[in-house]
Amino acid sequence: MWPTIFRGGIRKKGGLRILVLQMLQESPKNGAEIMDEIERMTWGWWRPSPGSIYPLLSSLVEEGLAIKLSDGRYKLTDKGIAEASEYSELFSWPIKPRTMDDILNEMESYISYMEDMGKDKIMQYKNRIEEIRTRLGRLIE
Repeated sequence: MWPTIFRGGIRKKGGLRILVLQMLQESPKNGAEIMDEIERMTWGWWRPSPGSIYPLLSSLVEEGLAIKLSDGRYKLTDKGIAEASEYSELFSWPIKPRTMDDILNEMESYISYMEDMGKDKIMQYKNRIEEIRTRLGRLIE
């Protein structure tokens, strides 16, 4: 389910840069929007700090890959779009599981995440969870 870049460890050298380039390729964004979107994409698992995002954005501008707009958002230049395009295969959605084990591992990960959230946060989804449980039950009957 996660793009290859998340599976390989986004925090490795260059991973955040690639991710930000991809995000700016979609639309201009400011640093706070980038941090919010990464946090949303990772379901709260990771939110990069301003100390990692803003120096990165400055370096993209210095390298001629992005420009800073008057409203504070950053937009890729043609050079930035070309570099971002080199990494587009890392962000192909959806990532299809290769095997049944991949599917089950993904499901277990989501269940663990929901368990960590606590019952009070997931109770509003009780009916939907029950429907999913019923459908899964029919698969093994």
